[in-house]
Amino acid sequence: MRSLVFSAVQPTGVLHLGNYLGALKQFAQLQSLHDCLFCIADLHAMTAPYDKNRLADETRMVAAAFLACGLDPKRHLIFCQSAVGAHAELAWILNCSARMGWLERMTQFKEKAGKSRERASVGLYAYPVLMAADILAYRATHVPVGEDQRQHLELARDIARKFNADFANGESFFPLPRACVMGSAARVMSLKDASRKMSKSDLSPMSRIELTDGDEAIARKIQRATTDPAPLPDNEAALKNRPEARNLIGLLAALSSEETEATLSRIGGGGFSDLKAELIARLQSEIAPLRRAIAERLAHPEQLDALLKDGAERARAKARPILEETKEAVGLLLPR
Repeated sequence: MRSLVFSAVQPTGVLHLGNYLGALKQFAQLQSLHDCLFCIADLHAMTAPYDKNRLADETRMVAAAFLACGLDPKRHLIFCQSAVGAHAELAWILNCSARMGWLERMTQFKEKAGKSRERASVGLYAYPVLMAADILAYRATHVPVGEDQRQHLELARDIARKFNADFANGESFFPLPRACVMGSAARVMSLKDASRKMSKSDLSPMSRIELTDGDEAIARKIQRATTDPAPLPDNEAALKNRPEARNLIGLLAALSSEETEATLSRIGGGGFSDLKAELIARLQSEIAPLRRAIAERLAHPEQLDALLKDGAERARAKARPILEETKEAVGLLLPR
């Protein structure tokens, strides 16, 4: 039996190289082995300040990027989170199984709220429960997650386990979702500060390669990427205390489809100028067809809207019986 994989991307800002190497490219590989649900998490996008006038366009951007990366909307589901009411409705039911102490331990909330915890939205605090609902609404078995989301997946497992114990006599009403094993993916860091992840929210566009960047912008950003003065090492151990070198070499290895050690054996002992020249060429070759494909899709928003409508209808049909079973399990009276 094929695994059911749930994956989601928030429609906030322009998608960048980290989104592509860490998620979208991996999704394209997953779909050949599993049944997949590809969700555009627009409800999650509302947990932090956002531009309501751009949300619809940014949602279409993610849909266009999904298609540009080769995701198949006929074999798998591509849909908007907000178009399937089961996500929000199940989230409330799961809020009543989740425990405050569990949410208090979520490090992402602490990082995003910072010193302004009391001014953060309840949505940001309860975000991990909605994430659990996203997954459990379809009884998905696997979720591709990066290191920063593993804690949220563990919470989803805790919530499912608690629900099963309270309302299903310990039976597996909800499966305990597991992290999905994907191909190796580079951990893509900021081009300006390699101690931080590449991010849409970074104020400087020079910190990231965006999937809409042209060849000149790619070259300029890589040429100005932060480096250190030492020659490039020829072994991975020597990268330990060199985050800038590790980031750029990791990107080159990922784009060259080779292990980091193999890349180091080729370029070790050289300077950053040669590394950057090869990296620019690789990026331009990889990003150009994506940029064109995204632009072609965005030129026909009505087609994207029709695709998302179809995906939402199919997702609702899949989630509806699970939500009804959940309501019955917790004792809610259903219309007969």
